[in-house]
Amino acid sequence: MTPPSPRTRVRRMNEKAAYDRATVEALLDAIPLAHVGHLVDGFPMVTPTLQWRTGGRLYWHGSSASRMMRAAAGAPVCVTVTALDGMVLARSGLEHGVHYRSVMVFGTAEAVTDPAAKEAALAAMMERLFPGRWSALRPMTGQELKATAILSLPIDEASVKTDAGPPADPPEDQDWPVWAGTVPLVTTPGTPVPAPGLAAALAADPPAYLSAFRVT
Repeated sequence: MTPPSPRTRVRRMNEKAAYDRATVEALLDAIPLAHVGHLVDGFPMVTPTLQWRTGGRLYWHGSSASRMMRAAAGAPVCVTVTALDGMVLARSGLEHGVHYRSVMVFGTAEAVTDPAAKEAALAAMMERLFPGRWSALRPMTGQELKATAILSLPIDEASVKTDAGPPADPPEDQDWPVWAGTVPLVTTPGTPVPAPGLAAALAADPPAYLSAFRVT
């Protein structure tokens, strides 16, 4: 990781910031949903997508026909991953807030073009989400790989910002007669729903990675 840059340095409430690789990678590994910001035809666009990390690189994928993917390749991007952990209710409207963890990664997106490298990257995504599933899937075809675009970014320029704790009410508001505190938010997986036509034996014995899946 490079030292904080003008782009990554947190200016407001900088005591909530972190720039070390361990903190950055832990949040990227915990939350699969990312938003990728970049310019498309001169206009700012933010695209939601799944992200995953392999070593010191961040990956995301989309359709080869996507103008967003084509515009991002070789261009500056900002990838943001955020966890919403709770709502903070204070005694005044101004002091309301949220508990959150958020990481922003900056750099130039690079396209993964080699078919073997693309397949390996997609396998890494699946194995991070559902360990052991990739080897059980029907192998990808050459046309499917061609139709899939994968972009990558080195995790070198990044920052994390987090917020937690009780409402920051000033002393003069402590006795105001209204409920104050926090409402934790937790993402939990529901009961897996078998696909229509799934063999009865498979429906009756779901794989262990389904019950193990967590977004933290």
